Amino acid sequence: MSGQTSPTGKHSVPDSSPELRASHADRDRVVDVLRIAAGDGLLTADELDERLEAALSARTGRELAVLTADLPAVSTSTGTAVAEVKDVLRIEGIHSGAVRHEGQWVVPRRLELATAWCSVTLDFTRAVITQDTLRIDMNTTGKKLTLITKPGITVDTGALSLVHSKIKIRQAPNHRTPITLRVELVGTTTHGRIVVRGARRRFGQWLLRRPAPQPAGD
Repeated sequence: MSGQTSPTGKHSVPDSSPELRASHADRDRVVDVLRIAAGDGLLTADELDERLEAALSARTGRELAVLTADLPAVSTSTGTAVAEVKDVLRIEGIHSGAVRHEGQWVVPRRLELATAWCSVTLDFTRAVITQDTLRIDMNTTGKKLTLITKPGITVDTGALSLVHSKIKIRQAPNHRTPITLRVELVGTTTHGRIVVRGARRRFGQWLLRRPAPQPAGD
């Protein structure tokens, strides 16, 4: 699946809870979208000033969503439009091998996972993320779900029911990096495993990180 990198757009504020209070990060994402839209000629200077003032004073997610409702989702790193974000992505599989979502795939607002004896890998390291929270509804049996994360992505398994299953988190939290995406696992998994880890370094990268040899003493 393909998309762009590090986007923000009209869906950057979760529409499932529009009355939630807006954070500074929510306002900043909307401001970025408005400035890119003005640079592309989608907003006049007066419209930009008006919407920027409204964004900086917005109190709720609904107020922010209105400001970008008529604008395309864009990437703040490239300034280009991204593929449309799906409300729900459903992954199904029964004894069907492995399912992988990697590269620059567009993360949906909600993901439904209904699999039996099918391995699933969700790689978020280059994914297009347009909202603060991703809810994954799980109804899975057997095999393994692997979540490959990067700094700024946190995984919450508190609402997930485990039946003869295990969870292994291999990535230490980085408290210096602000959270950009919260992945919430809910539902039930039976006779399965869930692994949360960072991207593996290639062998060449590992060599570059090795300390230089110290000169031998006399």
